[in-house]
This record gives sequence, C-alpha cells and structure tokens, in this order.
Amino acid sequence: MQTTLTSNVQSKLQWSLLSLRLGVFLVMLVWTLDKFVNPSHSMKIFEKFYGIGGVSEVAAYVMGALQLVLVFAFVLGIKKRITYGIIFLMHGASTLSAFNQYFDAFNNLLFFAAWPMWAACFALYMLRDEDTKFTVK
Repeated sequence: MQTTLTSNVQSKLQWSLLSLRLGVFLVMLVWTLDKFVNPSHSMKIFEKFYGIGGVSEVAAYVMGALQLVLVFAFVLGIKKRITYGIIFLMHGASTLSAFNQYFDAFNNLLFFAAWPMWAACFALYMLRDEDTKFTVK
C-alpha cells in the first residue's frame, strides 16, 4: 500500500531536487562552455581520458553546441527521462574514464568530487517525476 507524501515533505523534496538539478547544471554548463572557451582543453581530455585522439576544434564546438542544448533542456526539466538519463550516463562515463586517477588519491583529490555528483545525477533520474519545481510542463 503506497502512501501519499504530505505537502510539507513533498515541498521539501521538490526544493531539494531543484537544488541538485541546479548544482549539476552549473558543473555541466561550465564543462560545456569550456569546449567553446578552450577547445584544445577538450581535445586533450578526449585523448587522455577516452583514448580518442585527433578531435578537431570544429568537433569540440559541435559537441559543445549539442551539450549546451542538453544541459539547458536538463535544467528546464524537458523530457526528463531522456535528458536526466543522458546527463547521468555522460557524467558516469566521465567519472569512470578517470579511474586511474583514483589510485593516486591524494594527488588527485578533486577527481573524487565526481562521485557525489554522479550520485546526485542518479537521484535526479530516479526521482524525476517528483522533480517539478520550476520545470517546463
């Protein structure tokens, strides 16, 4: 038997999910803008962490443009199953691609910040139907 959340708990949940969505959006937006501001950085990341060399500046711009559409659709709550899912998968790939960095933990502490963000992406995906605060209907 499923119980309905009280309006107070529902309100707290919605504000909490909004805060997670805005936090994930902020990180993803900066990562996206990096493709435009410093495309050579993106090219180096693709080579070092994904083993994909020879990514051109044009490809970085195209990926940035596509990612920009995605992160704005995500923050607006558009097509949540798709956008939240893609964000979760993208961040998961990013987190796991840096796996070797975790073996030298104390020289790569900032890489560990990826894990709680990935957990936030998972929580948002799982609770996407409850995440309704300031979303596009």
